[in-house]
Amino acid sequence: MTRYASLAVTACLAAVCGLAFHRVFGYGPVVPVAAVAAVVPTVLCGLLSGPRKGGAPWPLWISLVLTMVAWAATVTLTVLRPALADGTLPQTLRAGVLSSWKAILTTLLPAPAEPEYLVLVAVVVWLAAFASAELALRTSLRAAPCVPALAGWAVALPLGVDGPGSNLPLAAATVVLTAVLVLLRAEGDLAWRPLAAGVPAAALLGAVAFAAGPVVPVGTRPYDPREQVRAPPPQLRDGVSPLDRVGGWLLRPGEVLFTVQSGRTELERLAVLDRFDGVTWSSTARFVPTGSRVPEHPTPGVEHEVEQRITIHGLIGVWVPAPDRPRRVDGLPVVVDPDSGALAAGEPLRPGQSYRVTSVVPEWTAGDLAGAAFATDAEARAALRMPWGPGATEPPAQLAGFRRFAEGATRGAGSPVEKAALLAEGLRTHAAYDVTAPPGHGYRQLDYFLAESRRGTPEHFATAYALLARTIGMPSRVVVGFRGGRRAGDAVQVRSGDVLVWPEIKFKDLGWVRFNPLPDSARRSNQDDSVAAGETEQKLEQAQKNAASQARGEGPAPAEEKETGEPAAAGGGSPTPWWVFASAAAAAPAAGYLLAVLAAPALRRRRRRAGPPAARIAGAWHQALDHLADVGLSTARTLTAHEVAGFGASAVGADAHGHLRPLADLVNHSRFSAARPDPAAADRAWEHSDAVGRLVTAKAGRLRRLRRRLHPRSLTGRSGTPAPPLGAARTGRGGYGGRMRPWRERP
Repeated sequence: MTRYASLAVTACLAAVCGLAFHRVFGYGPVVPVAAVAAVVPTVLCGLLSGPRKGGAPWPLWISLVLTMVAWAATVTLTVLRPALADGTLPQTLRAGVLSSWKAILTTLLPAPAEPEYLVLVAVVVWLAAFASAELALRTSLRAAPCVPALAGWAVALPLGVDGPGSNLPLAAATVVLTAVLVLLRAEGDLAWRPLAAGVPAAALLGAVAFAAGPVVPVGTRPYDPREQVRAPPPQLRDGVSPLDRVGGWLLRPGEVLFTVQSGRTELERLAVLDRFDGVTWSSTARFVPTGSRVPEHPTPGVEHEVEQRITIHGLIGVWVPAPDRPRRVDGLPVVVDPDSGALAAGEPLRPGQSYRVTSVVPEWTAGDLAGAAFATDAEARAALRMPWGPGATEPPAQLAGFRRFAEGATRGAGSPVEKAALLAEGLRTHAAYDVTAPPGHGYRQLDYFLAESRRGTPEHFATAYALLARTIGMPSRVVVGFRGGRRAGDAVQVRSGDVLVWPEIKFKDLGWVRFNPLPDSARRSNQDDSVAAGETEQKLEQAQKNAASQARGEGPAPAEEKETGEPAAAGGGSPTPWWVFASAAAAAPAAGYLLAVLAAPALRRRRRRAGPPAARIAGAWHQALDHLADVGLSTARTLTAHEVAGFGASAVGADAHGHLRPLADLVNHSRFSAARPDPAAADRAWEHSDAVGRLVTAKAGRLRRLRRRLHPRSLTGRSGTPAPPLGAARTGRGGYGGRMRPWRERP
């Protein structure tokens, strides 16, 4: 019955190890899969592998075969039901068993709850539950059934190391269940008694581990296997760059591309283009699948969160608009570039698609920008490349003119941010805004824009700025997006005429910061009822101007003075709460006392077993007196050794007298015989003493012995009065006489 009862604990252990996959998929998809995969094989093993009346359990190979069949049937009817309905069951099952782990490693967490992914959870939990149940039924080992569940943890932890949430509560539950299983499988007739004290103690240990886990300092970064796996390229790319669509959108400005429902208007970023080949700008994004989360990209500045609901209307392609930087996307399957946060759909966008995106938008102040230097990392070095063009064997002649223009526009700059701001100002005053300008952003088109026409669209201003910036050592890239829109009820209609292209410069410790090289006339080109692009853009432009002013020693503008206090207030870390220190101060003495009372008996026993044979025999006698104190022996000063043995017979049983009487003879012989005892006699004395201890435990119970051990008297000696010195003789009045005589039974 103990083995059958332990099946409930092993099923819970397997289910908990399955719930550890919540950092991969979230609790919603994992809970039903883990529950079914833990219960079904446990019940199956209970029917096949347990003892049967009149015969042995079924052979193990029968259980193995039947559990494989049962797993296939269960997974088909639960996890793989969608694949069964659409006729892709064999392919989905094969992909789930063989390559689901790699697909998860190449997906940003939480991973989508697709059937081929969840098959891995079903496999791990089923194997853990089956192996644990077989070990519980076919072996008598106490802790062995816990091992398969721990193996399941070894799979779940690496796959979910980068996922949201925490496994601390599940780890505490595993500790508690392991302790309960070990106590439940204790051998002997009194195997159930340890549960009375063990279960509360295990629950207390689990609660302490759960409470202390968040405040334990961890100085190492967990191993992430995703760093060793390269994600495959996305299967679908947009054949037309969004930058090539800008001119067409501007010529028909009234087409509604998408609508935005939000309490705050932000720039909507569509595509990040960071590679220039001399003719066109393209993206080097390394897109990977994601369930909903976009990896964080921390910035040292102030930031605010914005949540939007976006509905697609006339927008085509696979690029998905969202404010910078998105953190979570719900309602639309997307792939994401972990570096830039750019989003793309797995299939071309369709009218009517709607999704919710949560973004964290950075805000830079003059203090952040004033002392910032240009970045020099690998991404920044790639953002400085100036290819000659496809098939070119010598540098294009336009590069020298571009460099002269950029150097002239930034002459006198005192800081990197002022250099970037002066280049934007130079372009604003050099050319005019004209939506009818011919599209193109190669070397020849930009040379024509800067030297001859001096009229262009956002495409020309942004790509010219990025190209000029690279000629003077500023890492740059181009972003296509939208600003503003027209209010329509509770939503803002973003039209094709709201398209915007802006350049970004990468600064050390700040990341990519956008600059606006467009003339003021471009901002007034929209219709009068359009919605402003948002205060974030206005704050950034003001911060750039003030940072340039600070570099020239002119001081910040009044508009910035109100902002400088916010970052300092937001940047301070919150101190550790007082209750943490108070709890630690209160728990330290209790923990020290608990450790002392639990360690003192073990140290005392170790000391008593050491030394010559006579001392070891005396130690065995004192250890036996400690055991008898748990069944009522309050004093031993007025009793002879054989009277103590008689007390043991009446309080514990005849079996105890059979060990106490030989032990008393050994003690008397050791103390008063002329011959010295040998080591074999000392070993026999301790065998009798240990047997007495086991009998007392069976009589008094572990809980009672534990309570007496926790008493402060256990720190100084035996619970009760000290044992008499060896050789003490009783007087007629119960005291110690001056003449010593051997202990013997009274007549």
